[in-house]
Amino acid sequence: MSEGAIRRIGFVGIGNMGWPMAANLLKAGFAVTVADAVPNRARDFAREVGGQAAAGAAEAAAGADAVITILPTSKHVAAVVEEMLEGLPAGAVVIEMSSGVPGVTRQLAERLAAKGCAMADCPVSGGVPRARMGELAIMAGGETAVLDRIEPVLQAVGTSVHRCGGIGNAQAMKALNNLVSAGGFLIGIEALLIGQKFGLDPALMVDALNSSTGMNNSTQKKFKQFVLSRRFDSGFGLDLMVKDLSIALEVGRESGTPTPFAALCREMWASAGTLLGPGQDHTAVAQLVEQLGGQALGGGNGSSQS
Repeated sequence: MSEGAIRRIGFVGIGNMGWPMAANLLKAGFAVTVADAVPNRARDFAREVGGQAAAGAAEAAAGADAVITILPTSKHVAAVVEEMLEGLPAGAVVIEMSSGVPGVTRQLAERLAAKGCAMADCPVSGGVPRARMGELAIMAGGETAVLDRIEPVLQAVGTSVHRCGGIGNAQAMKALNNLVSAGGFLIGIEALLIGQKFGLDPALMVDALNSSTGMNNSTQKKFKQFVLSRRFDSGFGLDLMVKDLSIALEVGRESGTPTPFAALCREMWASAGTLLGPGQDHTAVAQLVEQLGGQALGGGNGSSQS
């Protein structure tokens, strides 16, 4: 397998996260060919940002040193790997940056290895704002030599790379990270509702939390920006959070770890998806907590916020 430097990258999936990530790869000097399932999106990217547009994953992978996939689910990734497998050059690396299922990714890595290609799972955290700035946190799994080879690619889209071990380990870490994030979001919103009913101002509560031990990512970057503002438009879907929580529970089952709080957390997020309907931003889960409490943050009846 070739161990040369990566210069040509196929990028499959230029959605909310993929678009700014591919743009940062271009800024770093890589030759990037993009593909997306949404008609004309690849063409629009090439016109507005640069690089080349491909008609599909197979065309994006042709002649590439590496192919990045960042897609909604492992099912989508498996379909893309199948599409590009025959034309993928020997020695190429598939950098799987979706929040996927570790077991599926390991199976795909075996298929790629049989074709003389490598795979690394490198999911990201930080959301759209940090993707735009090239400041994502990246969790990386795979063989050390493969991770060494793709390090310049990862550094072009992120500021921290956490090597988690073998293939699939990084996706397990990402799911567990989102479990912690999801739990912190729910308990924080519940605390704001308790405080509001007691007579505290939710915005002042957020300020106090951010100067105290109750601070977390949600108090810092979500509560005022997307919940108290009633915008609910962070760019990360509620359905994707439920998917990640399901993966975290599966990791728990595979490791034989009791997960009572994780199961409750996942159930609440899934219930919010059922209550609010499809297409919701993940920050809209606050509306479930508001409805349970009978009051919306900032005043009003929580039942009117769906």
